[in-house]
Amino acid sequence: MDYARFVRLRRPVWEAFEAQLADVRGSRGSRGGLRSADYGTLEDMALRYRQVLHDHALAAARFPGTAAARRLQALALEGTRRLTGEGRQSAAGPRTFFTRTFPRAFQRQLRLLGVAVALFLLAAVWGLTVAALRPAVGYAFLGPEAIRGLEEGRLWTSSLVSTMPPAVSSSWIATNNLSVALTAWSGGVLAGLVPLYVILLNGLMLGAILGVTLHYSMAGELLQFISAHGMLELTLILVTATAGLSLGRALVAAGDRPRAQAAREASRDALAVLLGCLPWFVVLALVEVFVSPSPDVPAGVKLLLGLALEGAFLALALRPQETAPESPEPAA
Repeated sequence: MDYARFVRLRRPVWEAFEAQLADVRGSRGSRGGLRSADYGTLEDMALRYRQVLHDHALAAARFPGTAAARRLQALALEGTRRLTGEGRQSAAGPRTFFTRTFPRAFQRQLRLLGVAVALFLLAAVWGLTVAALRPAVGYAFLGPEAIRGLEEGRLWTSSLVSTMPPAVSSSWIATNNLSVALTAWSGGVLAGLVPLYVILLNGLMLGAILGVTLHYSMAGELLQFISAHGMLELTLILVTATAGLSLGRALVAAGDRPRAQAAREASRDALAVLLGCLPWFVVLALVEVFVSPSPDVPAGVKLLLGLALEGAFLALALRPQETAPESPEPAA
């Protein structure tokens, strides 16, 4: 059986099972979901569930990576959760979101995140190379005042927090970082062009600024300043930009799914990823105000803090999730 015929013949069963799961979700708050269903409904749902498990195993073996395989995996997982564990499910809350919803959405975008990281690194290398050969290019990113500071042997970073109270500084930094993330995320609706621009621009800026500080022998001081917050900050920007790219990809290349369905699925994941990243921006703002510019904090402590923050975020985002079960038995 070829892929097109497989989808055409099996899709009615999948859609019917999806509709039954939607009815169960909608009735949970009123009459208890499956507990209120009659025997005929449960039997019909169980038969369709078995067919979905069979189709999922078939698609995973013969058509891996296709839209049908992904759809069946999600259906099998949701069906298993509803049919075997509904009575044990707790109400959704922050813990459920950060331990299940966010990691699943993040992990579904890992391949696209790899592409974003590669583009960012290419742009960074390009910016570093150009700035090393022509330092004047980096001046456009820093401005004359920052260049004068470099000529005097000091970084411009000290003025970011010394001219205002810490509470105001942290609020300003968090707002600035969030605006970049929101721009990259929301710009995905424009065929992914805005998040692509944010990725390339940030890579180019990092490389160019690093090249200019190398020219003035201040690169070590810059790396020391950003060691506590820079790794996670760049990671969050790339992750939110990737969420925007996924939305743009769904709009431009929906595959064999209806475009509206692809956009809905991508927007759900993109929103979950964005919400999962937002609290970390607040943490980074506090670190950037109180730790990064402080001469009293040793460079090794700053680096360890930066690694710890990055590790904590990745440990949460890459938290192992249960996978959909597979059934080797054919449907009756």
